[in-house]
Amino acid sequence: MSDKDQNQKQINIELDEKTAEGIYSNLAIINHSVSEFVVDFISMMPGAPKAKVKSRIVLTPQHAKKFLKALGDNVSRFEKAHGTIKDYEQPPIPLNFGPTGEA
Repeated sequence: MSDKDQNQKQINIELDEKTAEGIYSNLAIINHSVSEFVVDFISMMPGAPKAKVKSRIVLTPQHAKKFLKALGDNVSRFEKAHGTIKDYEQPPIPLNFGPTGEA
């Protein structure tokens, strides 16, 4: 690929200071319809009766599949460098997530 082709395919991505701080999440709930995947990232504190959705990401099915692959690749690379990530069994959490919607 020529330098000209590479320059045309570059995307400048901006990351403002607030977004760069990130948002802590220890629970994700995923729903989908025919046209989209909705991922809600939630912060749930032990003993607290309420949890709050901190961020919602809406993806097309194609982007959801690409995200799945990219996340799997990154987890594999992490485990090669740092060892297996242990998955601790958690008791089921009864979730009251408000009314269910349709897309």
